[in-house]
Amino acid sequence: QVQLVESGGGLVQAGGSLRLSCAASGHTFSSNRMGWFRQALGNKREFVAAINRSNAYTYYADAVKGRFTISRDNAKNTVYLQMNSLKPEDTAVYYCTATGRLGSYDYWGQGTQVTVSS
Repeated sequence: QVQLVESGGGLVQAGGSLRLSCAASGHTFSSNRMGWFRQALGNKREFVAAINRSNAYTYYADAVKGRFTISRDNAKNTVYLQMNSLKPEDTAVYYCTATGRLGSYDYWGQGTQVTVSS
């Protein structure tokens, strides 16, 4: 089992920045890829960004490319999401996720609210 705990959400004005953190514990050796998804009120959960275990590959949704940066510190079992130039449409609950042995996103955090005011 892998436990994920997000932090760093909050209220920010449009154009501002936030950094989300996700601390992983448990059998983290099985988590090759880690990522972030988000879910706005009334919408489906959508992919935001992902990073593989070696930090060699990152993936981003088109809506956040050039504004968000995902990174991870394997020594600390932590993944980060630096969010710059935030827009009101980035308002959502952001979830950290990690893959299991078969490569699917099996583990999820409880989510952290990000609200961007206009």
